[in-house]
Amino acid sequence: MLKVLKLDSQEAEPGSVQVVRWNDQYQKLTTSDKYGLIIVWMMYKDQWFEEMINNRNKSVVRDMCWNKEGQKICIVYEDGAVIVGSVDGQRIWGKDLKGVNLTHVAWSPDSKLLVFGLTNGEVHIYDNMGIIVRKLEIYCLTNVTGAIHLARIHWYSGREGYVNPNCPCLAICYENGRCQIMRFEGDDEPVLLDTGMIVTVLNWNHMGSVLAIGGSQRYAGADKNVNVVQFYTPYGEHLRTLKVPGQKLSSCSWEGGGLRIAMAVDSFIYFANIRPDYKWGYCTNTVVYAFLKPEKAEHCVVFWNWSSEPGKEKAKGLAAPSSLSMNQTLDGHSDQMLKEMINNRNKSVVRTPVLGNKEGQKICIRI
Repeated sequence: MLKVLKLDSQEAEPGSVQVVRWNDQYQKLTTSDKYGLIIVWMMYKDQWFEEMINNRNKSVVRDMCWNKEGQKICIVYEDGAVIVGSVDGQRIWGKDLKGVNLTHVAWSPDSKLLVFGLTNGEVHIYDNMGIIVRKLEIYCLTNVTGAIHLARIHWYSGREGYVNPNCPCLAICYENGRCQIMRFEGDDEPVLLDTGMIVTVLNWNHMGSVLAIGGSQRYAGADKNVNVVQFYTPYGEHLRTLKVPGQKLSSCSWEGGGLRIAMAVDSFIYFANIRPDYKWGYCTNTVVYAFLKPEKAEHCVVFWNWSSEPGKEKAKGLAAPSSLSMNQTLDGHSDQMLKEMINNRNKSVVRTPVLGNKEGQKICIRI
């Protein structure tokens, strides 16, 4: 059951909330309203309290972003002002970017760079002290004319590892449905997408393996637009389309484990279950599965003899191998030999499910 709490400020004039950001590392909620009032909320004894309040009183906050470690937050205002602060409320630096109107911000995974989106559709890269590095080349807008507006910028932090070394992780999407996914800020061969819809939201899942792009789309024969969420791999492969009822899809967010996605439509919140394509197989009382190691850019194969462990008839959470044991032999090869053979393949990816033969005596793993 979903528990909904209403947070009321005791010290500030109420205003409609414009931006909400969650600090997962420190379990803090940051909000900003239409007056530019920023509040950092924290939970104490099952109650939410205002930990910090700040109001610049000059402009509206357009976006906020915590870095990977949750120790710094970057706040961008519509008039070009940028403030970077610490999790304990200290101001690290502030800067006014002259002649620009900001709309979006994102940290790089190593917290060394900041990506700023502008109202004219441009994307600029700055270092973590506010010095401009470069203007990003936007390849997805080639031959596009007319007004161009950014929908969202999301740079996957890499906290749960990558599906492949040098995997695209910086997603930039425009309201016209054009999107590019870059391996790094200077990538001159990004993955290009044309989603064919009016985009309002974009979010990576918890491990950067699925990109959800949401908005509205008009189908042939329909008299109005339909809310949809399109799911893509980091390489631009379309996985699935999810239709959502209602008038306007305004936000979406992944559950921490990537098994559910929540979508805000009008005054409703819809939830959808995600069924990942696990890479696993079964062979002679042994469950064999592959998973990504977050601390290393590699895949690993685990063999689990479930019959030797009473009470564990099923492998729950195939991406969590710490509670599973290794089987000693399989078709004359030790699991260590097979594991080393797979891990020694540079830049390899287990692309398809692990399969066993009909007799359950041999295993096949495609690299």
